[in-house]
Amino acid sequence: MSLTDQQLDRYARHIILKEIGGAGQQALLGATVAVIGAGGIGSPAIQYLAAAGVGRLRVIDDDVVDLSNLQRQTLFGTADIGRPKAEVAAERVAAMNPDVAVEPVTVRIDADTADQLLEGANLILDGCDNFGTRLAISDSSLRLRLPLVSAAVGQFDGQLGVWRGWEADKPCYRCLVGDDPGQADISCADQGVLGALTGVMGSLGAMEAIRALTGYGDDPAGRLLLVDALAFRFRTISVPKDPGCLCVA
Repeated sequence: MSLTDQQLDRYARHIILKEIGGAGQQALLGATVAVIGAGGIGSPAIQYLAAAGVGRLRVIDDDVVDLSNLQRQTLFGTADIGRPKAEVAAERVAAMNPDVAVEPVTVRIDADTADQLLEGANLILDGCDNFGTRLAISDSSLRLRLPLVSAAVGQFDGQLGVWRGWEADKPCYRCLVGDDPGQADISCADQGVLGALTGVMGSLGAMEAIRALTGYGDDPAGRLLLVDALAFRFRTISVPKDPGCLCVA
C-alpha cells in the first residue's frame, strides 16, 4: 500500500519521525483497533486514533449520551443527548478523517460476546468503567492473542497498562487485579472524576496503541503507569506475572 499525496500531507508530522516513518503510517492505516467505551477515556482515544490514521475503529458501547457526560466526553455536544455514543462517534470520525472507517457496535460486551466482538482486531483499547467487563476483555485478549491497552480513572487518579499475558514473561490484567478485584464497581457518578484527567488517560491510551501498532520506542508491557493529579505526580511500577493466574495455566 502506497500513501497518496493527500496522505503524505495529512500524516507528514508522523512520517518525518524516523521511529514511525512511512512504514509505520502504513501500518496504522492498515490496522483495526477495538475501542471499548466511547466515554471519558474513549472519546479522546477515538479522536487521536482517527487523527493518526488508524484505518478501522470498532467502537463498542451500548450507552447513550447523557447531559452529565458532557463535562468530560469530548466527542459529544448538547444536541447529541439521548443518541447512541458509538453512532455519534462514527459521525464525528467521518467528519475528521475520510481515511478512517468506524464500525459502531451498540451492544454490551461481556464474557459471552467478547470473542466475537473483538475477533479480527489488531489491538484492544479498553476504557470501560466496570471490573467484570475488564476481566472479560482481558480473558478474550489472551484467547485471541491481542495486545490490550487498558486505561482507568477515578476522582484524581489514573492508571494505564499494556498487557500481553500469553507471552512467557509478560503479565495479563488479571495478574494485576486477581480473579476478583474484591470491591464493588465505583462509578464517576458515585465519586466524581476530574474531566481533564480522562482526556489525559485517553490520550495516553491512544499513544500506547500507536506505539504497539508501529513499534516505536521501548516496550511498556508489564509496567503500570500511575497518575496522581492531586500531587502532580506520574510514576511507573512493574507488574510481575502471577504464577497462580489463569494466563499461566
